[in-house]
Amino acid sequence: MRDDICTIPVSEVFEVKDGCPICRMRHTVEEKILNYILGDAMMEPDVRIETNKKGFCTEHLNKMMNRRGRLQLALMLETHIKEVNSKIFEKNFLNGANKKAGKIEKLSDSCFICDKMDWGFEHMIDTIYRCYEKERDFRNLFDAQPQFCMPHYELLINGANKKNMPKYYKEFCSSITKITAQYTEKLCEDISKYCMMYDYRSSAGKDADWGDSKTAVERIVAFLNGEIPKE
Repeated sequence: MRDDICTIPVSEVFEVKDGCPICRMRHTVEEKILNYILGDAMMEPDVRIETNKKGFCTEHLNKMMNRRGRLQLALMLETHIKEVNSKIFEKNFLNGANKKAGKIEKLSDSCFICDKMDWGFEHMIDTIYRCYEKERDFRNLFDAQPQFCMPHYELLINGANKKNMPKYYKEFCSSITKITAQYTEKLCEDISKYCMMYDYRSSAGKDADWGDSKTAVERIVAFLNGEIPKE
């Protein structure tokens, strides 16, 4: 697979100020790989060899099932299931059953798409540190973000250090912590209002103004899980 299939210009992600940019980045990478695997990848022998060996996780199998490109998926599954059969089940199952179970477990824990996503995602996280350290425009984009979800806040804080960010390490940590703290304060306000609107003592009527509290539950779940809120 070409490197540019599972990476995207990081600056493009940060130009949009809507939700957690890292969630958005991971989603964009996943979409590119899903489109690729159900398109041109079918004609690339090296990709087919890899998908035959690794297969796909439950989540990505279901996502591919719900997209266009069912024939492409069927062709990949055809060669993948044949490889599973030939390497695990063609011989008498009673001979070396534990060994077969081990092979099945290893196969069940692997996913071609997850591996490509992790590779692209890791490289883009490194790019974020590098851009923040060297580019003022990117620092401005980063500092203007409305939020970072909890898992990605943890990821970025743990990955940053004075070795990869000798000049702007403290500023980076201060900025992302301030952004995340302000967002959690907003979530606290919104969820409190949401709960209050259901209180029998509340004067809220049918046409009451819920404001941002209407989506507080979805946004808090997304913030804690590290995902794009469901509309």
